[in-house]
Amino acid sequence: MGKIKKFLQEVVTEMRKTSWPKSKELTKYTVVVVTTVIFFALFFLLVDLGVSELFRWYLNI
Repeated sequence: MGKIKKFLQEVVTEMRKTSWPKSKELTKYTVVVVTTVIFFALFFLLVDLGVSELFRWYLNI
């Protein structure tokens, strides 16, 4: 049990050293991440539809 207690104390110590983002920064980073995820989701959706259509066209020849 002593090792677990020491480990948790060290975790708390390190977490206090952490520099947490301010509310404005957090909002900005969140918007960037969500925008990027949406962009890549749409990109891969279009690529998938395009490849699927090519396969359908090729197999119907």
